[in-house]
Amino acid sequence: MFLAINEMKHSKLRYALVIGVMFLIAYLVFFLTGLAYGLAQENRMVVDKWDADHILLAEESNNNLNMSMVSTNVFNDVSADEKAILAQTAGVITQEDVDEKVNVQFFGIVPDQFLVPNIIEGEMFTNDNETVADVSLKEQYSLSLGDRITLAGNDKELTIVGFTEDAKFNVSPVLYTSIRANQEIRFDQPETVDEAPINAIVTRGQLNDTPDELETVNIATFINELPGYSAQVLTFGFMIGFLIIIAAIVIGIFVYVLTMQKSEIFGVMKAQGISSRYISTSVIAQTFLLTALGVMIGLLSTLGTSLLLPEAVPFQIKIEFFTGISGLIIVIAVLGAFFSVRSIVKIDPLKAIG
Repeated sequence: MFLAINEMKHSKLRYALVIGVMFLIAYLVFFLTGLAYGLAQENRMVVDKWDADHILLAEESNNNLNMSMVSTNVFNDVSADEKAILAQTAGVITQEDVDEKVNVQFFGIVPDQFLVPNIIEGEMFTNDNETVADVSLKEQYSLSLGDRITLAGNDKELTIVGFTEDAKFNVSPVLYTSIRANQEIRFDQPETVDEAPINAIVTRGQLNDTPDELETVNIATFINELPGYSAQVLTFGFMIGFLIIIAAIVIGIFVYVLTMQKSEIFGVMKAQGISSRYISTSVIAQTFLLTALGVMIGLLSTLGTSLLLPEAVPFQIKIEFFTGISGLIIVIAVLGAFFSVRSIVKIDPLKAIG
């Protein structure tokens, strides 16, 4: 370690460039990880909040919530510890005197069932003309309590009476309404709750009995089969994985080139009785320091960047991911340094000195 640190102090510019390259790669990896995680969470965020175990969908829906359509009457035929009705409709909303349109998801629920959202501002809706919205609509589009929103292609108007948090589905903010209001939004005409078609029944705890016309889907399976979710996660996963491998290869090449440039010095050290093991340990320690410094600077820069990003950017930090990636980059880079160790062992002091 002493030799590694002193050499880095002696050739500051050379090793600063190596650290700079590691910083840029680590920064890119961390930033992509934050984007990938944030985007994935915005697909599934509201489902995670349910803390549910199963969702019951129509058999022919192919596990697609939007394509599922069942009668509300089957709700009574489901036997579970806890159960809740869910009606879902995608829509577009506009605000009075504002031209901007926003894609949203309407979730029709029954207020006394467990799908009811936590209210962080305002109150729960009490009639068919009120809604509780995700707080992102307030942060990104300046909507506030009491604002009236209009549905595109529909005469229905809703008043925002409350805000909740972490309520996004398929990257769109969720607006909670009554079942009757949801039917009016979707079918342009209200129906009684008993007659209204719904999309799913969500259950929590033990599921004892279900009607034959419903398919029981585990929540984890339901999330993985959300449109585009798995493809998105796999794409970012492979991208981040390859970047980590590239980072390790780059640092390995740098260390190898630096080692070859110092072969004469290492030859002199061997002639003086310094063992190959000591020199090799120094190279590995140097690789660890270079990688760790680059990764640490990249991580701190990513955390700083996250504070400057606008609310519209789906960037989220998960410390467990960042810690794991940091460790993986360092470990792979150190393993790559063993190629340099082999060349050190093969150095002949007589040939190196000339």
